[in-house]
Amino acid sequence: MAYVDHAFSITDDDLMIDSYSVNNRPPIKEIALAVSLLVFGVIGIGLGLFMTANRVGGDTGHGLFFTILGGVLFIPGFYYTRIAYYAWKGYKGFSFSNIPPV
Repeated sequence: MAYVDHAFSITDDDLMIDSYSVNNRPPIKEIALAVSLLVFGVIGIGLGLFMTANRVGGDTGHGLFFTILGGVLFIPGFYYTRIAYYAWKGYKGFSFSNIPPV
């Protein structure tokens, strides 16, 4: 007879099917952060392009900086806002659990 280590076996008591619940509530702080990143990113890109076109600050370097900064803020803001919107609308494959906690 072979030795069987029962310390790692799964029994019906280990499954705990009755206590399993899905928590799909919207994470308010994370969504607020994503929306604020999106808004500040759009403002940064718009302000940077305006500053570059009109040479605000003496040269185009300041506008280019704000455009790049706006892009860095816009990309994660758009990504997580899109996930939150699709999860709220109930699209398949999207869940509020896809948004990392702050």
